[in-house]
Amino acid sequence: MTPKKLPRGPVMLDVAGTRLTAEDRERLLHPLTGGVILFTRNFENPGQLAALAADIHALRDPQLLIAVDHEGGRVQRFRQGFTRLPPMRSLGHLWDRDPRRALADAKSCGLLLASELRTQGLDLSFTPVLDIDYGNSGVIGDRAFHSDAGAIAELAIALMHGLVGGGMAAVGKHFPGHGHVRADSHHEVPVDDRSDAEIEAEDLLPFRRMAAAGMQGVMPAHVIYPRVDPAPAGFSRHWLQQVLRGNLGFDGVIFSDDLSMEGASVAGDVVERGRAAMDAGCDMVLVCNNPQSADQLLEGLRRPMPAASQARLACLFMPAAHIDKQVLAAARQTMAALDGGSASA
Repeated sequence: MTPKKLPRGPVMLDVAGTRLTAEDRERLLHPLTGGVILFTRNFENPGQLAALAADIHALRDPQLLIAVDHEGGRVQRFRQGFTRLPPMRSLGHLWDRDPRRALADAKSCGLLLASELRTQGLDLSFTPVLDIDYGNSGVIGDRAFHSDAGAIAELAIALMHGLVGGGMAAVGKHFPGHGHVRADSHHEVPVDDRSDAEIEAEDLLPFRRMAAAGMQGVMPAHVIYPRVDPAPAGFSRHWLQQVLRGNLGFDGVIFSDDLSMEGASVAGDVVERGRAAMDAGCDMVLVCNNPQSADQLLEGLRRPMPAASQARLACLFMPAAHIDKQVLAAARQTMAALDGGSASA
């Protein structure tokens, strides 16, 4: 099949199963679609995953961006045939004992994560988590590297260097920080009552350091910081334009978090959410696990991706890296030791 010539649109959506259906193809060929996010339901084995990614990439020219949440620990979508990655907290524990080794292991983790996904044709993982572990958030928990912002920044930069070495950009989340609130934005509307100064002093440091180090993507939180702005961060021009773009100097892609989450509900229906996110400064908006909402967004958004966003998104497509097998084998052993168990590949 000859790819259809279409510029990428500002919507990232999901697909139903392990192979593309006619309905999937129709959505993916919509002019407003620009990317696909995959989940565990889309995975049987590495060969099937590679075939699915190839089918998605073959639909359009330029290719759709294929992404996944593949952080390690609780949030690793693909298991069979992939190395089991430890939660990022394990790197934080190692940092407390041996910072130099922790940085080396974080880089190995990023290299292995990127290499295994890129081998199967995926372009991007939404990682690393830059939230601070304040001991409040169950949804973040051991996904966070540490409770110290400086340690998080150091480990995340090392992991990013590994990702880039494996042919993948880094996407930091959840800006400006989800770790202080107990509520889970998947099911509630979290509210963080801290002041701008409190957030600046702690939570922004990893994002600032990662932006300066070349981070190419950010995902904002569906969290309201009412002492700063009445809108959740992902719908806030203050957070995305003034703070992220302006104060932190970030010039990469801003992805909304999933517009189907309860934390996004304050912005209205799915079309209103999409418009609000783009108005605030998001380059690409996600809608997941709700085909009806995806159809509504594609029908009602009616906004092509601006040229500046097109250029930012194009920078996320990196050439696959050819990594020595012995280097990958050593990285797998490192992950097994971090995880306290056996890693498979």
